[in-house]
Amino acid sequence: MRVLRAATFNLLFLALTSLLGVLALPLLLVERRHAVRVGRIWARGVMALLRGIVGLRFVVTGQEHLPRQGPALIAAKHQSAFDTVVWLLLVPDAAYVLKRELLRVPVYGWFARHAGMIAVDRAAGAGAMRGLIRDGEAALAAGRQVVIFPEGTRTAPGSERPYQPGIAALYARAGLAVIPVATDSGRFWGRRAFLKHPGTITVAIQPPIAPGLGKQAFLSALRQRIEEPSQALLKRFADAVDKSGESGT
Repeated sequence: MRVLRAATFNLLFLALTSLLGVLALPLLLVERRHAVRVGRIWARGVMALLRGIVGLRFVVTGQEHLPRQGPALIAAKHQSAFDTVVWLLLVPDAAYVLKRELLRVPVYGWFARHAGMIAVDRAAGAGAMRGLIRDGEAALAAGRQVVIFPEGTRTAPGSERPYQPGIAALYARAGLAVIPVATDSGRFWGRRAFLKHPGTITVAIQPPIAPGLGKQAFLSALRQRIEEPSQALLKRFADAVDKSGESGT
């Protein structure tokens, strides 16, 4: 049954993305804000498909730490493609930091570029950092919420990667607090996984890290506020499974 549900979701996901993308092509000729609206409509559609077909929902804790308007730096754990969708719904004008190769994807890349996402050429060395800082500062100056995944790529639940220097550079230059975010999304929607599992993803927004810390102190605090809550979410799930097994014996 889960295979059938996953196949149905994947098919409808592609259909939704393709249809909405084609219908909205004329909006590439007008203001950026219209592309942002299309992104939010698409994200709502994806979440509706997950909920209705897969039985996968999400809850957000600590939402009081997010701004209702204005610039923000959000550093989020990245375990799943879900994480690249949900922020279109949680903040008013998300500017994702993403790899430049995604801009070459037909339709998706066109809208990502027009919506003002921040593309990083990871093969460009120091030039990539300069571009990230330039485009990140421009997005913040425009009152947008920059969403960056500090590890630079998706990681499996329970695993960690070194944090990339981009978030520390933006933190130092912008003079803003950074909002760390933990999640357990990878338990339900794994990296490049065909199957999507029913349940409830938690997006756990942590208290902001105030500006002014040195690089190493900041990265240490950021890792602690992302990785420890993410591990706690996994442990909570494991404990619940153990208790369920015990009650069934």
